Amino acid sequence: MAFKLSARSLERLDGVDSELVAVVTRAIELTEIDFGVIEGLRTLERQKELVAKGASKTLKSKHLEGRAVDLAAYLGSRLSWEITLYDNIAEAIKQAATEFDVAIRWGAAWHIPDIRHFNGTMQEATDAYVKLRVDQGKRPFIDAPHFELN
Repeated sequence: MAFKLSARSLERLDGVDSELVAVVTRAIELTEIDFGVIEGLRTLERQKELVAKGASKTLKSKHLEGRAVDLAAYLGSRLSWEITLYDNIAEAIKQAATEFDVAIRWGAAWHIPDIRHFNGTMQEATDAYVKLRVDQGKRPFIDAPHFELN
């Protein structure tokens, strides 16, 4: 089944870097899981809110420059935050990024600067990130909806 971005998702890509828009637009054609764009370009005020809530870890987010997007998975008409859905979306993002030769970092595998060069599944990338953080004695910060240019 081929999916397409809604008018609302396309509107939320306003101000986002054209390379990232191209990757997201191609990924929706490739994905097995429908998704929409939650957020692209963000104001500093919005970023401060997200940091205060613990939903973001930095005031230097790439969202402030239009170099990041947050995507939401859909199961039918229902939003879902189930991590396995985001592994599948990340596979489509990886394929689109490879086609367009665009370096992408994923928020569920922060240790990989460019997911195009990870020689495993995106689930394996997340597992490797979690293991790395645990081995470091640190808590992993999984932000699976987040994709950014790197």
